[in-house]
Amino acid sequence: MKLLHRSDLYGWSSFDEERNVDFNSVAWIRPQGNIVIDPLRLSSYDWKHLNSLGGASWIVITNSDHVRAAKQIANSFSAKIAGPIAEKDYFPIKCDRWLAEGDELVPGLQVLELHGSKTPGELALLLEKTTLITGDLVRAHQGGSLMILPDGKLSNRAKAVASVQRLAKIKEIEAVLVGDGWSVFRDGNLVLQELIDNISKS
Repeated sequence: MKLLHRSDLYGWSSFDEERNVDFNSVAWIRPQGNIVIDPLRLSSYDWKHLNSLGGASWIVITNSDHVRAAKQIANSFSAKIAGPIAEKDYFPIKCDRWLAEGDELVPGLQVLELHGSKTPGELALLLEKTTLITGDLVRAHQGGSLMILPDGKLSNRAKAVASVQRLAKIKEIEAVLVGDGWSVFRDGNLVLQELIDNISKS
C-alpha cells in the first residue's frame, strides 16, 4: 500500500484498461481499529502490509458498484461492513450497518449522501473535516482536475450537480481521494470550486 498525504492514510489501486484510470481504495489506520473504504483485491504484499498495520475493523462501501473485494477482505480480518442505506433493499452483500446523511461510523468520519449518481444515496466520507473520500460521482480522469460522471451515467444530473455544489461549499477540504482516477492532495476546495465552474460552462 502507498502512503498518502497523511501518515495514517494508505491506498492501493488497480488499473482499469477500459476507462484508462486507476480504481482506488483507502485505509485509515487508527488505534481503535482501521477503516477500509471501497477495497479492491489485495496483493499478497498489500495484504501483509495491511495485516502488519492491524488489519481492518470496518469496511465502508460507498455504493453498490464498489463492493469490489469487500466480502473477502472482511472474512480475512473479521471486519464488519457498512453500506449506503438508500441501497439497502438490493445491496449485493450483507452489511452490518447502513449509513445515512450525518452519520459517523467512528468519530471523525462523517457520512454525506450524494444524489443523482448511478445509484441512490451514494456515500461520500469526510475525514476529520479536511479529507473528502468519494466513490463514483466525483472522479478524475486527468491529474490535477476533477470531473463528474458523464450525463449518460447519471440518474439525475440536476441532483448530481447540486450534490457536488454542496461539497464545494466545505471550505476546510484540503484533499479529495477519489474512487476512480487521480486523487487531489492539496487545495481540495479550490479544485472542487474549479469543477463547479467547469460544470456551469458545459
